[in-house]
Amino acid sequence: MGKVKNVLFIMCDQLRADHLSCAGHPHLKTPAIDALAARGVRFPRAYVQSGVCGPSRMSFYTGRYVSSHGATWNRVPLSLREKTIGDFLSAAGIKVALAGKTHVLPDLEALERFGIEGGSALDALMRAGRFEELDRYDGHSPPGAESGYAAYLRRHGYVSDDPWNDFVIAADGPGGEKLSGWHMRNVHLPARVKEEHSETAYMTREAMRFIDEMGEKPWCLHLSYVKPHWPYMAPAPYHNMYGAADMLPLNRDEQERANEHPVLAAYREMEESVSFSRPEAPGIVRPAYMGLIRQLDDWLGRLFAHMERAGRLDDTLIVFTADHGDFLGDHWLGEKEMFYEEAQRVPFIVVDPDPEADLTRGTVDERFVEAIDVVPTILETLGLPPQDHLLEGRSLLPLLRRIHLDGWRDAVFSELDYSFREARKILGRKPSECRAIMVRTDRWKYVWWQGYRPMLFDLANDPKERRDLGGDLTYAPIFREMEERLNAWAKARKSRVTVDDAYVEARTAKHRQHGIFFGQW
Repeated sequence: MGKVKNVLFIMCDQLRADHLSCAGHPHLKTPAIDALAARGVRFPRAYVQSGVCGPSRMSFYTGRYVSSHGATWNRVPLSLREKTIGDFLSAAGIKVALAGKTHVLPDLEALERFGIEGGSALDALMRAGRFEELDRYDGHSPPGAESGYAAYLRRHGYVSDDPWNDFVIAADGPGGEKLSGWHMRNVHLPARVKEEHSETAYMTREAMRFIDEMGEKPWCLHLSYVKPHWPYMAPAPYHNMYGAADMLPLNRDEQERANEHPVLAAYREMEESVSFSRPEAPGIVRPAYMGLIRQLDDWLGRLFAHMERAGRLDDTLIVFTADHGDFLGDHWLGEKEMFYEEAQRVPFIVVDPDPEADLTRGTVDERFVEAIDVVPTILETLGLPPQDHLLEGRSLLPLLRRIHLDGWRDAVFSELDYSFREARKILGRKPSECRAIMVRTDRWKYVWWQGYRPMLFDLANDPKERRDLGGDLTYAPIFREMEERLNAWAKARKSRVTVDDAYVEARTAKHRQHGIFFGQW
């Protein structure tokens, strides 16, 4: 196993890659995350497999592309046949726990078909994607029985049937009235919950408690924060730590809206995009978003100090990332999903405490990384079987330890199923007609849209992606080249999931040993 025996897999929800000071943000300071990057390797060209919470996370957890695991959107369960990081590590005696969000939906049809009893320990594990849930809190709605957060809030004086809506994502108005954080115009105000009782503070303390309880026993903790995802309501003093002057410049211009792609046009009609297109919206929301990130960083600093005192920084692999980004008004969009860099590129830092990684500490590696690389990296670092017949990502350990490689990927891929979204109704599409796939190389970003023309961006000459060339037949040779890449990628998906390669090797051309002599003359 080497020096590494534990894994801390940190994921923030909807955190943009450019909103860290180590990534160049001129005003937002993230010293704890910066210190993490100084101890490890930062990968600035890391991409998710989908710009949507659910499918992105299922790719992180399975090491497989969305087309392979099949959970194409937030309301699509992960098939019971799919193995996750919990399956791989628990078989080796490592406790795999969750503190925070997963967005895993149970495959209820399969649980019933296999006769797995509701309420049993196996049922609970399968429903949770094979994580042992210390405290599961998916955010975006009041916490249920799977989380202790609501009871925690009531114990600390937030007396309400729904303390999340009434305190955590609410503010006091000028006349004492309660204002909801669901209305983005209110997020410049402080949340009614005290900072020490906020979502980020609560879940960080849950992580500290778990690490202390495990002692010297091996563990893998998925610490999955629900922030800085909306509702963008920050507690004091983080609610006004930044102002409009501290924002990154908006990445949009009027020319983007001329001859726009039909699906993109439909997304710009949806409420979140209309709201973020208001001239005053970014200046209200972005500072609150930045404050939530700074709060995350402060609590991560406390967590890392706690681990250092316990000696856990010396034997724990740390992966820090996000499930996708957030447009915040860029490209005249709200939310995520579309294939622009603001949504698809995520922060990605890996700290390997083994001395073999000393040569890369504090470096920046420009090679392409994908979400599906997390599981193979963890397996190789812990010295566990590589599961090559299932995993479609690549271990980053050779990059962390400067082990020679003959080559590395020259493209990344992402997928979208927008059939659940209002855009489908605007376009008059059937649920089976709403798929898209992106391939991004050093220079080109190409998006295949089911039933529509492609999108194409020349990243060398248009790095801000404001000029869609997908309707210009001058680029037909590029279209063909990128289509060939997509076709090759689609044909390489790993569909044999019930047996590994060793099983195949042991049974190749062995029919005669079983008394079978077909084909003889």
